[in-house]
Amino acid sequence: MLTHVVVFWADAPVEENRAKLLEGVKMLESIPGVKNFRCGGPVSSPRGAVDDSFTVAISMDFDDAAALEVYQVHPTHKAFISEYIGSVAKRFVVYDYA
Repeated sequence: MLTHVVVFWADAPVEENRAKLLEGVKMLESIPGVKNFRCGGPVSSPRGAVDDSFTVAISMDFDDAAALEVYQVHPTHKAFISEYIGSVAKRFVVYDYA
């Protein structure tokens, strides 16, 4: 099992783009191989170790690296990148782990 996590920081206007991102990331859940899809915004925390500076985060699981690769090249994923990265999301970080 592999977990794929992406953390996004929205471009201005942040609240408007947060809503766009939250709506847009939902299309990724329909890609074959995606399991346990979750998305949401940060939770404010007084703990200094908690980074709540991001706008939206997503996480999903895949059975293996082959399933993650299918996701990466899927037309829906490519459409999401084309429509949201650089225009709505000014920055993002990806974490993949097993």
